[in-house]
Amino acid sequence: MLDAHTHLDFVGSDPDGQIVAAAAVGVDRVVQVGVDVDSSRWSVALAERHPSVVAAVALHPNDAPRQADLDEALRQIEALAAHPRVRAVGETGLDYFRTGEEGRGRQEESFRAHIAIAKRYNRTLMIHDRDAHADVLRILDEEGAPERVMMHCFSGDREFALECVKRGFILSFSGTVTFDNARAVREAAATTPIESMVVETDAPFLTPAPYRGRPNAPYLIPLTVRALADLTGADLAEVCATISATGERLFGPWSP
Repeated sequence: MLDAHTHLDFVGSDPDGQIVAAAAVGVDRVVQVGVDVDSSRWSVALAERHPSVVAAVALHPNDAPRQADLDEALRQIEALAAHPRVRAVGETGLDYFRTGEEGRGRQEESFRAHIAIAKRYNRTLMIHDRDAHADVLRILDEEGAPERVMMHCFSGDREFALECVKRGFILSFSGTVTFDNARAVREAAATTPIESMVVETDAPFLTPAPYRGRPNAPYLIPLTVRALADLTGADLAEVCATISATGERLFGPWSP
């Protein structure tokens, strides 16, 4: 199994220990995700050291409006995207929860630029979408989506899931699917074909039940995988094998 989206730089002071702990429970591949230039560089460096780690690089949607020189920051992200251990451009997209109207133009500019970078380097596009479902789809339709798109920490309902699946996108489900009060996301997961899903922690956030309130980490992925098997009614071994194969399709082989 893989963790399709994690932030080991946020989890604590021992990322190497987190990788070992994850491997001990069968989570043998990790996608380490950057949210600005510095964390994207850190992600690439970690992937260079660990064959079980590949990197994603980007400016987070909430970070884009704060850039003093957005064009220069995007140039640095593009330079990192060319690195062979970088397999995704993200997390990029739109966030209408933390960014108000005054910053949304810059978010959209950054999102469109990241779409172009993903296409130029044949990288998976990893999308952050918070309270912006319609505009995310609109921009992807206008720009033309890359060959591989992953909806990070899917937060939509059943209808939005169907729209994404129809476009060939992969939905990445987090520990949210274990929350009793996350009815819409749980219904979306139950509707999504297992061939169209992967699993992630978004660590240290969104810790699955029964450990809510503690920092999340890749070794907790099995709890989310089991929840997805229950929601879809699919055999656990089939879910594991299918998600694992989809992860390889999204990010390629982990071994150099």
